[in-house]
Formats: sequence, structure tokens, C-alpha cells
Amino acid sequence: MARKLQSDRRGPEKATSVVVLLHGYGADGADLLGLADPLSPHLPGTAFYAPDAPEPCANNPMGRQWFPVPWLDGSTQDQARESMVRSVDDLNAFLDEVLAREGLGADRMVLVGFSQGTMMALHVAPRRAAQVAGVVGFSGRLLVPQLLHEATVKPPILLVHGDQDQMVPFADMGLAGDALLGAGFTVYSHVMKNTGHGISPDGLGAALSFVREVLG
Repeated sequence: MARKLQSDRRGPEKATSVVVLLHGYGADGADLLGLADPLSPHLPGTAFYAPDAPEPCANNPMGRQWFPVPWLDGSTQDQARESMVRSVDDLNAFLDEVLAREGLGADRMVLVGFSQGTMMALHVAPRRAAQVAGVVGFSGRLLVPQLLHEATVKPPILLVHGDQDQMVPFADMGLAGDALLGAGFTVYSHVMKNTGHGISPDGLGAALSFVREVLG
């Protein structure tokens, strides 16, 4: 049974589109919900959701995680895999719930992930029954690219990464892009120059342009 994800909502009472912000390891929904402030004036009619990941973070009890990270917290690969499988179910249930609550189809939803949130978005979106409008992945990586044949839908994807990222190597953007392109996805990319593991103004601008494009 899926665990219910807690989330704040920002936006108009009657929304015509939805952006779901998926935070990174050790953070929480509030960490990304602040992005609604610079984005919402350019996305009228959009509701923003930023769920808390379902598990307390092993390394930061004040934060949350979608799954443990063995090289950071001493968990095993099996624990990380099992935890992620469960979080995938939780996130899918949450996305279904948001669409039902807003009365919108999947084509009016965009997923925006950061770091571990990107890993979740890139895994979940291609395996859903109905295609979301698009996926933005900041500073993350594509987990198990060899399983992309499981994709049931192929939403357009924007990958954004800092070229000075010390946490998730910059090279992971190219690896993800190559794998997704090879599997038939439409992929765009943006390099945040002189940027570490974070989101720069130009990166956020690229994301905004992409979101406006895919939502029409």
C-alpha cells in the first residue's frame, strides 16, 4: 500500500496545469517550493506541488529521502533498491491524486526534479500509463538506463546540470541524454556554467522556457 506523501500547494484555486517539484536527498518539499515564486508569474494558471519524500533521511534526520544512498549513509544496494521501488509506488499514487484533485489530464502536468528528485522523475515518468507534458531534471542522473525498454510513454525531457557539480558528476548529464536519445526520447540540455550542485538563474530560465513550451 502506497505511503501518502505530504505536500503544500501554491497557485490559483482553479488551475489549468500543474508543476510537481521533487526535492533531493536530505531536503524536503519546502526546499523546492520556493521555486514557485519566480516561476508562477510566467505560468499563470499553474498549481505547484512539492511533496516530502516518504522516508526520513539517514544522514539528515531533519530532511527526507526517496531512497538511501549507500556511499553516503552506509546502506546496502538491496536496501536502496527496495526503498526506491516503494517510493516509486508512493510517487505514482501522489501524481494520480494531484491530477484527480485538480481535474486535469496527465498532459497538463510537468515533473521538475533536483538531484535525487531527478532520478525519481526520470524513472517514474516513462513508466506511467499516460504521458506527462514534460520532465525537467536538474543535477541528477538516469538510474538503470539499461531498463529504458520498460518505457510505456516518452515525454520530452530537459536535462540541466552545473559543470562544477561535486555531488553528481557533470558527465552524468551526457550519459543520461545519450541513453534517453537512444531509446527514442526527445531530449534537450542546458549547461549551468561555473555552477556546482545547485540551480543557477540561467538554469531556472531554461527550465521555465521548456515548461511553457510543453504546456503550450
